[in-house]
Amino acid sequence: MKKLKVHDKDFDIYLEENVLNQRVVEMATEIHRDLNGKTPHFVAVLNGSFVFASDLLRAYPGACKISFVKLSSYDGMVSTGEVKELIGLKEVLNEETIVVIEDIVETGTTLLKIDEIFKSKGKEWQIASLFFKPEAYQGNRKPDFVGFEIPNDFIVGYGLDYEGYGRNLKNVYQLAKA
Repeated sequence: MKKLKVHDKDFDIYLEENVLNQRVVEMATEIHRDLNGKTPHFVAVLNGSFVFASDLLRAYPGACKISFVKLSSYDGMVSTGEVKELIGLKEVLNEETIVVIEDIVETGTTLLKIDEIFKSKGKEWQIASLFFKPEAYQGNRKPDFVGFEIPNDFIVGYGLDYEGYGRNLKNVYQLAKA
């Protein structure tokens, strides 16, 4: 499907399922290689990263663990600039190698909250993000692993939503140009 309506907006195809799947497998291999034998404890940021996290873990060629946090900074199609911690990280992370899994890094506001969480636990961490919007990014710590650098357009599908809709789409779609 090249065009579709999600909730009340029109979207055009941006990335097809096979392209997404191939890049996720490549990222799993890159992370495994760069960790050089260390066993990662992946921390997936819900809700958006759940599809990416699932596929990344299944493609990961070594041993690993996973936990989840739920953070929210969106209202509709825009970031509120404030990150709320809806489900916190409860696990004891000891000396584990932490890799945070994000669906998309835009302004960097969520990364600041993640950094705050891990600094309070005295932990170093890395981030793997399927999408990164360099034009929108305002932070000073960029993702360590990036699937796709994309323009500052609104996207939906493969876990990303618009008003709660579209997470189940196999492809990624961008907001149609008027």
